[in-house]
Amino acid sequence: MAETRARIAELDPVWARITREAEDAVADEPLLGGFVHYSVLHHATIERALAYRVSVKLANSEMSEQMLREVCDEAYASDPWLARAARADIRATFERDAACHRFLQPLLYFKGFQAVQSHRVAHWLWGQGRRDLAYYIQMRCSEIFGVDIHPAARVGQGIMIDHAHSIVIGETAVVGNDVSLLHSVTLGGTGKEEEDRHPKIGDGVLIGAGAKVLGNIRVGDRSRIAAGSVVLAEVPPCKTVAGVPAKIVGEAGCEQPSRDMNQRLTGCRCDD
Repeated sequence: MAETRARIAELDPVWARITREAEDAVADEPLLGGFVHYSVLHHATIERALAYRVSVKLANSEMSEQMLREVCDEAYASDPWLARAARADIRATFERDAACHRFLQPLLYFKGFQAVQSHRVAHWLWGQGRRDLAYYIQMRCSEIFGVDIHPAARVGQGIMIDHAHSIVIGETAVVGNDVSLLHSVTLGGTGKEEEDRHPKIGDGVLIGAGAKVLGNIRVGDRSRIAAGSVVLAEVPPCKTVAGVPAKIVGEAGCEQPSRDMNQRLTGCRCDD
């Protein structure tokens, strides 16, 4: 057993840490033993655990857990990036969310993390031409998590959605890597035209609570959007914007706003 654990820790340190924390959680609270066992300890890999967690959360009388589990297993087997991105999301949540103290928490408890993983399965289905099933997962994700991400939207890795209530991301939106979003963020369009109509969010961007970014505009890398802002125009890299409509109010204030998670409007200069 010790040799097996050492091997897992070497090959997949994120999964090894999750399983250790799961064992500790059961020891601390035996009443959660069944829940933690079925969600984590029963599975040999993070891919299997993710497939189980997504399927059990989204299942209902119309679509069974078993049917969804088969779909999720197929997705994770077909595209290894899905699990790599999930690992990056777990690390991002642990590093940026002051309420996250273990790698185990996003997998078991955080609807932002679970919603993003559900979206990734839906996006994989969309790419396979299985659009009705992708729409079904989008619908269930919206119903269960309060997060509505169109299956066609492209979302990078290292994503942290804090609280994740009332998140909306439109069909042609693109979210880069290492992006942090707080609750009630909208990445929306400005009309009913079917062409490219949603925002393109660069890497390392922080979007504050309640912010609305509308239209086919670019938000530059390492920029910051203040809470409650309505962004209707391009945002240059490394800037902070605030207001309705949003205007540049200063530099981003740090090298990686999405990791710093500081909502200040002024700060140190961000070097290109």
